[in-house]
Amino acid sequence: MPITILLADDHAMVRRGLHVFLTTQQDMEVVGEASNGQEALAQAELLKPDVVLMDLHMPVMDGIETARRLRALMPGTRIIVLTSFSDQDHVVPAVRAGVKGYLLKDIDPEDLAVAIRNVHAGQVELHPAAAGQLMHVLASSEWSINDQLSKHITADQSADSQHQEPKQVGKSNETSLGGPDMLTRREQEVLGLIAQGLSNKEIAVQLVITEKTVKTHVSHLLDKLGLADRTQAALHAVRNGWVV
Repeated sequence: MPITILLADDHAMVRRGLHVFLTTQQDMEVVGEASNGQEALAQAELLKPDVVLMDLHMPVMDGIETARRLRALMPGTRIIVLTSFSDQDHVVPAVRAGVKGYLLKDIDPEDLAVAIRNVHAGQVELHPAAAGQLMHVLASSEWSINDQLSKHITADQSADSQHQEPKQVGKSNETSLGGPDMLTRREQEVLGLIAQGLSNKEIAVQLVITEKTVKTHVSHLLDKLGLADRTQAALHAVRNGWVV
């Protein structure tokens, strides 16, 4: 079964471009489009898409409020924000509203397709700049990680019953996760840079290594810590005071 997608953006050219590209993906199907938040809610209720890919700045009802209502109305539908804004005033409210992905519109098309698949499978996808904003908020203790982030970082069990089971990686109990002493010095350096919101390419430049080597370090540290993705690793590191 293909991943069904609803597009929501007030710019027809953006919707058209996304539609054309996503149609080339054999495992995806664009089932509808909306030009504002109210239309997105109505279309989502009618079409019941697996994923809603939407902008934040839309007329009638903005993306934050739309995400909040979609989450309450259709908890099994994954929401991905595709926007031009990566500042804290946009990222944090979107995450609190329950989005599973926060991406910027300069994303490579193939990376977008991968992100949609990952979010559909129960993972969280954050642009490095958005992840960096969350790290800043968490480090400043401006909001509770337990109350705000556990709702969307860990796949919602009731929602997952309507989707394929996400891949189980490591142990589910937070207290059983590994500590920083399990990581090599280089893996600790990579983890620290991830927590700062750097992409693999930026980490490679910073450490003077190849991007492929960075990906290998990320894979190893995720396995050692028993975590599913780099976002969880960064949040886990900040939460436990490994990085500032």
